[in-house]
Amino acid sequence: MMTQPSAVPTELEQAIDPWLRHMRWRRDFTRWRERRINQEAYQSDRLARLEQIAGRVDGVRLLDLGAGMGGFAVAAALRGAQVVASEYNPAYCRIILLRAARYHLRVPVINTAGEALPLPDAAFDAVVCWDVIEHVQSPEQVLREIARVLRPGGVALITVINRRAWIDPHYHMRGINWMPRPFAEWLIARRGRSKQGAAFRDMQRLSDMHYFEYQTFTALAARCGFCVRDLREEELLRGTLSSPKPAHRIARAALRRLGLERAAYRLQRDWYTGMFELGLVKQ
Repeated sequence: MMTQPSAVPTELEQAIDPWLRHMRWRRDFTRWRERRINQEAYQSDRLARLEQIAGRVDGVRLLDLGAGMGGFAVAAALRGAQVVASEYNPAYCRIILLRAARYHLRVPVINTAGEALPLPDAAFDAVVCWDVIEHVQSPEQVLREIARVLRPGGVALITVINRRAWIDPHYHMRGINWMPRPFAEWLIARRGRSKQGAAFRDMQRLSDMHYFEYQTFTALAARCGFCVRDLREEELLRGTLSSPKPAHRIARAALRRLGLERAAYRLQRDWYTGMFELGLVKQ
């Protein structure tokens, strides 16, 4: 699926590069940039997540809400999903179209905010909302809009940043979510990791973003008409949750023998992990 790099930047690369410059502090910037340019080639885990909660991807009516640069939308379309991409950033909308054009796909792209989707009720079987909810104006209104456009029994996949995350997923810094926000933002700027000067229209400063404790978010989702599934915990209970580090696998095996694996998982989820991966089922 991945395209071969060329000596001359493609139109897609030229469109993407201005949105990556503020991240040059990353040690893996070159590899990270390549993954952004060929984003559709790295969606196997997220496609598997969609299958975990929605069944077959082929033929599913799918809304990619906050589609970003379109990697998942294009990957899902290539798998046969009927995809609509919704994105707030007009420049990203163009990037999605350029990415789809690589494969001669026609993916409808809507430039809109998630709080007011110009889409009919019950139009979709599934909604994905990756790395979005922290940047919106009103998480509750976005959840209500997701519920509105889903058919009864439809599902949503959403990522939510943990307010207690030890390593912040945006700034890749330890401990800043345990500090007063003004001091954390001073430290972010001092480390050269501020997004000041980037052309984003959505909320990017740490103090502007919406991070949630697990129980707080699940209660909000329930008020908006959803039953919440912790997809990683489901994997744990099935015995399919992977641990790439041998030490982690050994520790999990010991906890399992003691009957403490699930309790340890929930403790880590609530007090350490950076992001929750959740399935929402419309009631």
